[in-house]
Amino acid sequence: MPPIRVLIADDHPLVRNGLSALFAQDDSFDVVGEAADGAEAVRQCLDHRPDVTLMDLGMPRMDGLQALRAIRKDLPDARVLILSMRSGDEDVQRALEAGARGYVFKDAPWPELAEAVRSVARGLRHVSPAAAAVLAERVGDPSLTDRERQVLEAMAAGKSNKQVGGALGISEATVKTHVTAILGKLGVEDRTQAVLQAVRRGLVHLD
Repeated sequence: MPPIRVLIADDHPLVRNGLSALFAQDDSFDVVGEAADGAEAVRQCLDHRPDVTLMDLGMPRMDGLQALRAIRKDLPDARVLILSMRSGDEDVQRALEAGARGYVFKDAPWPELAEAVRSVARGLRHVSPAAAAVLAERVGDPSLTDRERQVLEAMAAGKSNKQVGGALGISEATVKTHVTAILGKLGVEDRTQAVLQAVRRGLVHLD
């Protein structure tokens, strides 16, 4: 069998170098490229057509989710495996909905990651046990509407109800209605708890 051709996309040089070194120790893998941001990942994926693209989510210029969607638009059969520190159920769900073939957290041991890459290369899906457990907690939770997400993101940025209304072009009373709905859906009592819960679940990111 020819080696599995892997593209590594991560904005941290140490992570890219470490992964490349691990793959280099196994003849069944061949790293064909490295990318430091989402836009470069898209370009290299189109150039190299790797068997598996290993993608981080938190990258500059174009984040991993945007890059994943761009790759899938041009290469519908592209196999992208997310390798990320983001462990919120929303992060995992959105990545899989965007077409990722799997999701593994960065603290996974090398044998688990290697097996995930092999599975995805064979056309299978691979969601690590840790990511699957996060998704299981999501079952039955009410989803936020697009507008509620926008309000939540503005809340996380420290905006008052009046400022949120001005930014979104809605009344302050409407903002308060959305905030009440958000608190209920997240099962929290105040705005601070809502933001903390949203960050934990990956509904918003402060980086």
